Amino acid sequence: MSDLDAPDLENRSLEQALTNKIIDGYFDSSESWLRAILRMCFFSLTHLDGLPVFVVECPNQAVAKRLSRKTFPFRGILYYLTDDFSAGSRSLFCYRGAKDGIWYCFDTRTSQWTSLANLQAPRIHGDFGD
Repeated sequence: MSDLDAPDLENRSLEQALTNKIIDGYFDSSESWLRAILRMCFFSLTHLDGLPVFVVECPNQAVAKRLSRKTFPFRGILYYLTDDFSAGSRSLFCYRGAKDGIWYCFDTRTSQWTSLANLQAPRIHGDFGD
């Protein structure tokens, strides 16, 4: 997700390429409104509690809330990306609060909204040159 650890906040070409690849490959037969909304987002992978998590970084709260009510198409995405059948199906649908700048995420594991700080995610080694 976009934050100070990212090497270049303006250049999101890797996330955009991943997003386009997933939409074209995985969501090809989905409804057109879903594909259109997803093209406004960035996709990434992270690890929480030692397991991979699919992150959908949404442009605003409205998009995040709409996607959080349509989680079924995302259930197999980690297997699609990692070929790891035991990877699970946890996804986070996140947006940055306009006033406070805090990331809020809908966690499909708990079916609840929480701030990213409350997720207590460990820093991922190997990203950004670690």
